[in-house]
Amino acid sequence: MSRPLALVTGSFRRLGGVIAVRLAQAGHDVALHATADGDPDATVVAGIAAAGAWCERFAADLSDGAATAGLIPAVAARFGRRVDLLVNNASCFRADDDALPSPESLVAHFAVNAAAPFVLATALAGQGGRAVVNILDQRIAHPHRDQLAYTLSKQALAEATRTLALALAPAVRVNGVAPGLTLATGDYTAGQLDRLAAMMPLERLPTAGQVADAVLFLAGAGASTGQLLFVDGGAGLVRYERDFVHLAR
Repeated sequence: MSRPLALVTGSFRRLGGVIAVRLAQAGHDVALHATADGDPDATVVAGIAAAGAWCERFAADLSDGAATAGLIPAVAARFGRRVDLLVNNASCFRADDDALPSPESLVAHFAVNAAAPFVLATALAGQGGRAVVNILDQRIAHPHRDQLAYTLSKQALAEATRTLALALAPAVRVNGVAPGLTLATGDYTAGQLDRLAAMMPLERLPTAGQVADAVLFLAGAGASTGQLLFVDGGAGLVRYERDFVHLAR
């Protein structure tokens, strides 16, 4: 019996890579995806290989409708079987802190963060797949004024998660994971991260591994659909006035 096949978008590195490795460890073969051709992080490739999984790499610009529509068929053709699980992890993120977002910024964010996941989910359903997990953001619970185009697109994806769960039932389950601050960029200092952790209700920030564990849980949660699981140290329970990068500096 073949292993189930998972496609994780935006998985050459960072959170998507951790999710891909965790799925491989749990028995999935994995299709890695990036916007353009390149090499995944060595730790991602090594982790998948150590799990004994079959791994292939795919490039598709998710802002391009034709490229997005062709991704699921390309993965299925390369592996010779259907894609069972789709993890919509890839995101467009552009800071619009100093002004309201332009129409161009809104279109760019919605194309990658809302439209592409919808297209991929319906394509998965069309070829017999069984589960979709959308990666959201804890800010959808209490949005702030920073990065509005990104926030609006993630809010749209959260609503699409619930709507698609009903539209694609009973064949496909659609759920979402909403992480908090997980893998900080170089914009944060170590001291700032410690102070931000203390501001969370649980006084800790989530790890990438904990987010990946939540994805794996929902991938196999046969009686759950249309659910949003926050993995954020409790951040989704609190209203923060700014994006975390501006706080506790």
